[in-house]
Amino acid sequence: MIRYKKVIFVDTSDNCRAPMAELILKRKFLTNPLEIQSRGLVVLFPEPLNPKAEAVLAANGYPDPSHTARQLEQEDIGGDVLLLTMEDRQKSQIWETFENAPHVFTLREYAGESGDVPALYGQPLAVYSQCYTELELLLRKVVVRLNEEEEL
Repeated sequence: MIRYKKVIFVDTSDNCRAPMAELILKRKFLTNPLEIQSRGLVVLFPEPLNPKAEAVLAANGYPDPSHTARQLEQEDIGGDVLLLTMEDRQKSQIWETFENAPHVFTLREYAGESGDVPALYGQPLAVYSQCYTELELLLRKVVVRLNEEEEL
């Protein structure tokens, strides 16, 4: 079984879904401490966290959810790195763009579900809040899987 040293959440711009997932997972109990990060596939400049995502995180007990978007680079990827994308097309894009990316899954896929975590751009605050709840539930399943894999 693979013993991951790092989990990287990947979305398009690394300013909303991936950093929310990163912050949520950082609060979970993992039997094997992991480095947890988020990255984007198209980061043109170091953009801050989306204001609606920041508001939802603050409302859920993350007092200062600061984040600066970062581009996914080849050096981020390796055999002991788990990449979790928000959408299937992002998973495909990683395989097309990067070498040695053996552990790439969509977040839902790794959690034992199917489908994408939909993009939020332009949606009302309530949809961002629903996404937070969805990410929280998915990440509970991810934690169980990571902890079970660690025991094997």
